[in-house]
Amino acid sequence: MYQALYRKYRPQTFDDVVGQMAVTQTLKTQLQSGRLSHAYLFTGSRGTGKTSSAKILAKAVNCENPQDGNPCNRCKSCLAIDSGSCMDVLEIDAASNNGVDNVRDLRDDAIYSPSQVKMRVYIIDEVHMLSISAFNALLKIIEEPPEHLLFILATTELHKVPATILSRCQRFSFRRISQEDIAERLQYVAYQENLELDETAARVLARLADGGMRDGLSLLDQCASATSGVLTADKVYACLGIAGIQECGKLMAHIADHNTGDALSLLNRFYAEGKDMGALLDELACLTRDFMVMQSAPKEAIGMLSGVASEEEVKALSTRFTAPELVRMLDLIQRTVAGFVRSASRRIDAELCIVNLCQPELQLDAESLNARLTRLEDQVNSGQIVMQSAPAQPAPHNVEQAVVPNELDTVQEVTAEPVADEMPAGLWTELCVQIRKELKPPVSGFFAPNGPVQGILQGNTFVLSCTNAFAKAVIDKPEVLDLVSRKVSAKIGRSVRTVASDKTNVKNEQMEQLLQFGRDHSDIINIKD
Repeated sequence: MYQALYRKYRPQTFDDVVGQMAVTQTLKTQLQSGRLSHAYLFTGSRGTGKTSSAKILAKAVNCENPQDGNPCNRCKSCLAIDSGSCMDVLEIDAASNNGVDNVRDLRDDAIYSPSQVKMRVYIIDEVHMLSISAFNALLKIIEEPPEHLLFILATTELHKVPATILSRCQRFSFRRISQEDIAERLQYVAYQENLELDETAARVLARLADGGMRDGLSLLDQCASATSGVLTADKVYACLGIAGIQECGKLMAHIADHNTGDALSLLNRFYAEGKDMGALLDELACLTRDFMVMQSAPKEAIGMLSGVASEEEVKALSTRFTAPELVRMLDLIQRTVAGFVRSASRRIDAELCIVNLCQPELQLDAESLNARLTRLEDQVNSGQIVMQSAPAQPAPHNVEQAVVPNELDTVQEVTAEPVADEMPAGLWTELCVQIRKELKPPVSGFFAPNGPVQGILQGNTFVLSCTNAFAKAVIDKPEVLDLVSRKVSAKIGRSVRTVASDKTNVKNEQMEQLLQFGRDHSDIINIKD
């Protein structure tokens, strides 16, 4: 009868346990020195080696010929424990034996000396499933067990184990196994089973295992039985019904471009090919999380990526999103996946999620509005969007152009602001970024693309037009004007000087000039009472 790979290749010694060096080395040292505890508590996520290590420890304490803390796996005791025929080593499932009566029976049997081996060992798996009464019944015997008795408790939910139990056990935490270690183990198992496993496919399986070796071996078993020949990444995607790295990258590119039509078309193709919508959104969530990590901690991100895409692909795509957009996307994807449990149609939910990802303007919540505003700010700062002011009107050249009588014989004022030369697109935005780096607050705060100070190029003069007198007083200093002159001259390729002006004073001066002009030429201006 065929035996599953995760059972066939279950570790038989501490040296075979992958990715738990700290735990296994400590246990081996205790066995060699004879300083064993009477109760152990193994914690960690699924598939990390808790139960396997418990069985190895049970064999090691009863082995007739131990080797550096490992069981020999050849003596009578080791063979009996491996076959399950040893009545002194019992593995109990707490999920189905969680009552106080079950624990009382265990306590009554535990006082008897072992009949086949040196020590009587109880392995209680998923111990957090015991009831409060059962835990209370277990307290006394765990605290003061007979010399021949050893308890090994295992759990995936440590927070559900009472503190009274925790204080009576030596606790060992089993960490998630790294993707590199899982991929290496999968390659070893594939070689032993005469399977051709591509390196890329091994990395994909290791990522999907999510830190659990048992899950990785089960996925390898499933893919190997469903395909023939070399097991590649594409065959893994097809067998497990997931989209894959390249397809998820295409979907993310459509979302970045706000291309709803192509995104929905790609999603429809995934659905027609039998891809699981939950797995697809999980991949999108992992990719979004990688983008967020890459933006937030670019130096540390290499060791924190989920492995959905390569580092180069993550770097290329992450620049197309802002941080608020990524937060909004991740929250929306997670809420959609959580709703699949009670959903009538996963396809409709997934399509609605994609539409909202592509069109943030459909939602008016704070996160969506913040994401849209942040994107606009980035576009303005990068020069993709240039804020243009209204064109100035030319100055009057003679009296006839300056004063034009209408049918009411009233004087009409013509704007006399100087003509600004056409500035290169994005010049003021780039200047603001450079100037803010060299100035200190509060002066630097006045130089923003849409701030109270705006730059206007007039021939060889660069005018800093201020909205009020206070802004002019702050920036009208030699060190500030000289810095702006150097930056502008370097950008346009010719020497310019910088001056600061106040729009309020300009308008007052223009009005005074116009009134003086009227007084000097009163003989040609007709003003009715």
